[in-house]
Amino acid sequence: MDSINKNQEEENHRDLSGSEAAKKMKELTEKAKNCFFCTNTSNGQPFATRPMSVQKIDDDGTFWFLSSVDSHKNEEIKMDSNVQLLFQGSTYSDFLSVKGTALISKDKAKIKELWEPILKTWFTEGIDDPRVTVIQVTPDDGYYWDNKHGQVVAFAKQLAGAVMGKTMDDSIEGKLSV
Repeated sequence: MDSINKNQEEENHRDLSGSEAAKKMKELTEKAKNCFFCTNTSNGQPFATRPMSVQKIDDDGTFWFLSSVDSHKNEEIKMDSNVQLLFQGSTYSDFLSVKGTALISKDKAKIKELWEPILKTWFTEGIDDPRVTVIQVTPDDGYYWDNKHGQVVAFAKQLAGAVMGKTMDDSIEGKLSV
């Protein structure tokens, strides 16, 4: 029996590298805005995960977060800087998995650049709260699952495929190498 991918008439796999990979990461991250930030990814044990808001993603694919110096996440990064970020931008597409290396700093200029008033919920002393740290995640590699033409076209293709008994999937996926 053939796999679903062999029944596809259209290209459904495309690896991206360099600026094209960084552009795809940025596009999918901006749709999702939040991710599951996973630590303890290298020790063979179940990894720790928590939801995090991405404060910024640069054009080169670098991710920026604000976190508390005394958080479990920061402690875990100090022991193992390898992290994984998992994004879901919509119900049926815009999925992204990124593996990278995290670096923690107290860069005041970067904190000011990334600061939003809602963050006072976690940093009660505001932008100058001594607990605020910056986490920079530099991607090593990733994988994406998306559709090529948007949700409406993807749904129409699925419907047509079901009626015709033919695989008509608008999905595209591939490795990301920055």
